[in-house]
Amino acid sequence: MSQSQNTHKAKKVVIIYSGGMDSYTVLRQADHEGYQVFPVAFNYGQRHSKELDVAKRVCERYGYPFQLVDVSAINPLLKGSALTDDIDVPEGHYEEASMQQTVVPNRNMIMLSMAVAYAVSIGAEAVYFGAHSGDHAIYPDCRTEFVEAMNAVCQIANYDAIDIRAPFIGSSKIDILRTGLALGFDYSETWTCYKGLEKACGKCGSCQERLEAFALNEAIDPIAYS
Repeated sequence: MSQSQNTHKAKKVVIIYSGGMDSYTVLRQADHEGYQVFPVAFNYGQRHSKELDVAKRVCERYGYPFQLVDVSAINPLLKGSALTDDIDVPEGHYEEASMQQTVVPNRNMIMLSMAVAYAVSIGAEAVYFGAHSGDHAIYPDCRTEFVEAMNAVCQIANYDAIDIRAPFIGSSKIDILRTGLALGFDYSETWTCYKGLEKACGKCGSCQERLEAFALNEAIDPIAYS
């Protein structure tokens, strides 16, 4: 199902779309459920643009009106993270002590605020993003209480109330992948690795979590690893 084939769709939603597995599943599921999707991605000076390139190609393939917003000028305000600073990306499975190095200060609040403005401007009813339960211990802005608080604010921040929806907030990456595989989604269209190499490294926490999700779903990861 592609948006270009379903121009009758009425309800609009904005999807914060990074090109990774989680946001890809959110995007494709919202389309599958009959929403008119408006994906938006942000260049905030992250370590590489591989995910953003993947996101653009996916949107071109399915006819989604992709918005890539360059906010890289704020990069000097986001230091101290391995994703935005000259800090080595930690390897191995997600562990709180090491993976806190991948926390980008206030990232989701920044992106949600801009996505809400976009939603208001196009008459969308909600903003979706791909926070999930596996993020809770490490990323404060992926926790249920953060989503609930942001949703409450976004009901009153504009004349038009905008819902903040994180459909997988109570699900693991294993569950997310299971959902997507059941719907026939193609995960070769995603990029997860924290390193922007030609092939995924297979060693960083993000790769490890992805590989585990495929293994526990008894599925083969379709992307190449070095």
